[in-house]
Amino acid sequence: MSTITDTFIAPPCHDQIEVLWQDDHLVLINKPAGLLSLSGKNPLNLDSVHHRLVKLFPGCTLVHRLDFGTSGLMVVARSKAINAALCQQFSERSVSKVYTALLCGHLEDNEGVIDAAIARDPALFPLMSICPVNGKRARSRYRVTERFYQEGTLLPLTRVELTPETGRTHQLRIHCQQLGHPILGCDLYGGLLIPGTEKTPRLMLHASELHFVHPVSGEEMNIHLVSPF
Repeated sequence: MSTITDTFIAPPCHDQIEVLWQDDHLVLINKPAGLLSLSGKNPLNLDSVHHRLVKLFPGCTLVHRLDFGTSGLMVVARSKAINAALCQQFSERSVSKVYTALLCGHLEDNEGVIDAAIARDPALFPLMSICPVNGKRARSRYRVTERFYQEGTLLPLTRVELTPETGRTHQLRIHCQQLGHPILGCDLYGGLLIPGTEKTPRLMLHASELHFVHPVSGEEMNIHLVSPF
């Protein structure tokens, strides 16, 4: 069996975590791009969402994660019981998440579905791969909200809303690549700028909506956060 070695060292993230809302049970935050969700095994990767928040909210735990380069909404549990209740909602797929992304090129269709199984291959780490034989089922929906050209260039871009119906690692990034329109700024799945131009400063993927039920009050939580791009 191949051994997975993670050699990634995260550059310093000077952006702050924005606390959007809190009560005695959970915290809603805006995670900055370029910050790990959890600290890595390498001591150089200590800084993370959890590492910072546990100082403000002792005992807090992450219910879900966002990729290092992704910004946006995260819900954080303030106790193990709340974490378990929220994790159950995630496992039952009763939590709805919507992302905003900029894709390279102009999509032909205004909306559609990407249904492509995703597999983990230690030989390709950290890349995931599309594999209908060994992969786990993965399904994402997309809806175009704008087609335009990047200011000052002729680079065609499409702004989309992405709704993952499953939660595989790198799902949206690899599904957009499968669609033929990778996410702008995605260094793993071909979303860099056109030859001769500089790479975009971040992955253009933002968690913009989160819908779940408050595990104590039973209130429907419908959170929206405008994309920074």
